[in-house]
Amino acid sequence: MKKNSKHIILLLIVLIAINYLSSLVFKRFDLTQDKRYTLSMASLNVIKEVTSPIVVDVFLIGDDFPSEFKRLQRETKQLLEEFSANNSNIIFHFINPLEDEATRESNIQQLTQRGLTPMQLSVQENGKSTQEVIFPWALASYNNETVTIPLVKNKIGASQQELVSNSVQHLEYAFADGFSKLTKPKRRKIAVLKGNGELEDKYLFDFVKKLGEYYFIAPFTLDSVSVNAQESLRQLKAFDLIIAAKPTEAFSEEEKQVLDQFTMNGGKSLWLIDQVAIEKDSLYNELGKTFAIARDLNLTDFFFKYGVRINPLLISTLYSAPITLAIGEGSNSQFQHLQWPYSPLASTISKHPIVNNLNMVKFDFASPMDTLKNNIKKTILLESAPLTKLEGTPREISLDLVTQQQDPSLFNKGNQSLAVLLEGEFTSVYKNRVKPFKLLNEKDKSIFTKMVVIADGDLIKNDVVRNVPQELGFDRWTGKTYGNKEFLMNTVNYLLDDGGLINIRSKEIDVAFLDQEKIASQKTYWQIFNILLPLGLLTIFGFGFNYIRKKKFTG
Repeated sequence: MKKNSKHIILLLIVLIAINYLSSLVFKRFDLTQDKRYTLSMASLNVIKEVTSPIVVDVFLIGDDFPSEFKRLQRETKQLLEEFSANNSNIIFHFINPLEDEATRESNIQQLTQRGLTPMQLSVQENGKSTQEVIFPWALASYNNETVTIPLVKNKIGASQQELVSNSVQHLEYAFADGFSKLTKPKRRKIAVLKGNGELEDKYLFDFVKKLGEYYFIAPFTLDSVSVNAQESLRQLKAFDLIIAAKPTEAFSEEEKQVLDQFTMNGGKSLWLIDQVAIEKDSLYNELGKTFAIARDLNLTDFFFKYGVRINPLLISTLYSAPITLAIGEGSNSQFQHLQWPYSPLASTISKHPIVNNLNMVKFDFASPMDTLKNNIKKTILLESAPLTKLEGTPREISLDLVTQQQDPSLFNKGNQSLAVLLEGEFTSVYKNRVKPFKLLNEKDKSIFTKMVVIADGDLIKNDVVRNVPQELGFDRWTGKTYGNKEFLMNTVNYLLDDGGLINIRSKEIDVAFLDQEKIASQKTYWQIFNILLPLGLLTIFGFGFNYIRKKKFTG
């Protein structure tokens, strides 16, 4: 008896010791195949030096959510738990702004004023459809600064399940990006080129405003190059990235040489080029037509040397954004959305972090691009749909096209490249050529750098209504929001991101959902099956047991 007591006491001591030691060590294990709950190194780098609380208020909560969005709610909670496990200063709360009927409307108004727009969902349950309002947003606060974090990743034409799948895949990047904006000061500098007929500031307002959350931005005029090229280059080299937003006037050789040397010194660049001169606004005249002509920016040799060529052609495609026109006369006229083949909707199957899980991007009067053989790595970021036709210039473009039946057999040019990423060590455009002027410390070969060339300048252009800039990518006529701003932000982040944060976007997560329609249609069958099967098995067992028992005792 004493011996058993000693064993029991010893066992208790061992268990207490193991429990105490385990409390000193904390470890979470991610057993998912896609490692969805394992934070990337870029995310860990963002939060590792956070020494004061980041408070996250999540508004994605409610009792009447569709099952898909309850899944998104759980995934959000689990991801925030992982952030908090790696840094206890990450504190989060789930708040339901619609829970109290007395404050519901005022809460909706306050959140909407802060840019947290509500989302209306269709809830399918027992074959019936109802509407629910949710706020798929979070607010993160740190040292008296607050940023909004979107939890839903919109995509045109996506079902609710696809929407949630896209959103779950985007969650880590959304939170890491928000935390980065709060904790890391701006370092990179961006120059928006001026002096060659680029877009006015009001047409760049929305994108530049968004860029300003991450980077220092300033205009840079190339006019001074002709006076003092060396000083212009010195000033330009103070920037990390240049953006050329739809130039309409030709670049001089002196300007090109300065821009070339900027690249040779490792500068990044984003070019949005219209190789064909035509504006949609010029169609809105009495005749409803205008001419499209080739535009000479004196940049053909510039891009050719780097490895791309923008052709002076127009892309026409059957997969495009509509144009909105007033049909009828006087008070009887009505606005209609009509197919307009000159507004290609571009996408890609690439998993590159710039375009992975990206909404459709809208172009206007875009041109096709060719990639040329050299030592530069080229990645096609966006391309037109396969049903594409190429049209030469000069060419008359008329609004009458919307009333004509298109022949699909003519759209046979396949996918056309619209945006290309160039990475590597670039060779100077002026190597082995007579140079416009002599510059100090000229280079014929660059260090590793990056460049993105887009064959449409309107991609960066936001609408302006009554002199008020609108959101980039938002079509006020159809209510759709295209992926233009996100694509451009991803592009700039990739060009300038030395911390690898943008690479989180390429993380693939598989989210499995139940088929709600199948559940509704087969509900009765499975209810009966689940009732009768146990009863049937129990009956079989009873008969079998009695049979064996009788045989045993009567034998």
